[in-house]
Amino acid sequence: MDRIKVAIAEDDFRIAGIHEKFLEKFKEIDVVGKSLNGELTLQLLEQEIPDLLLLDVYMPDMLGSELLPRIRENFPKVSIIMITAATDKIFIEKALSYGVENYLIKPVSRERFDEVIHDYIKKHSLLSATQEVNQNYVDLLFRKGKNEVQAKSPGLPKGIDEITLGKVKTVLHDRKEGLSAEEVGKEMGASRITARRYLEYLSSIQEVRAEVVYGIVGRPERKYYPVL
Repeated sequence: MDRIKVAIAEDDFRIAGIHEKFLEKFKEIDVVGKSLNGELTLQLLEQEIPDLLLLDVYMPDMLGSELLPRIRENFPKVSIIMITAATDKIFIEKALSYGVENYLIKPVSRERFDEVIHDYIKKHSLLSATQEVNQNYVDLLFRKGKNEVQAKSPGLPKGIDEITLGKVKTVLHDRKEGLSAEEVGKEMGASRITARRYLEYLSSIQEVRAEVVYGIVGRPERKYYPVL
């Protein structure tokens, strides 16, 4: 999966810096720029074409909510998460009408920030996956929050979530040939340890076949093959 490009529109440079620091923990994300007002935000969107915009409401030259129609007209594919002190329902209603991903009220806790970004990464990953579109795929795409994912997947063991599991299956079935845990992890933007945990689970339920393969220098490597 390509890295996710994120832009931050926030008139307080200190808060913008905090949000950028929060985003550094996500290896899937690159912060491509920050803007201090509405006009600079539009310029930033045009220059960088980010996947996600963190948008404040109160900015010096215009309200972030006033930017929404202009963003949707000129940059329809950008996802938006609003982070603001604005609690007026009119702002929330406008955010909903323009398809904003989420609405966070300042001060935002690190835990809540991480949860929202994590959910966005999952959704972005799912949209990027080349897998068959069926009702299960659509249900995963429109589901909000990791608790709902777990509630819909009571049969999965602890440490295995349905969206990541789907990504692992997609990587294997797209390539057909056997892949190592390291190769699978690289394809899906995860660590080798995470990939191996999912691969071993799939092996345990006989959805993949695992074989030990010896390389040129004789070092054994565990390869995983889809069961067709």
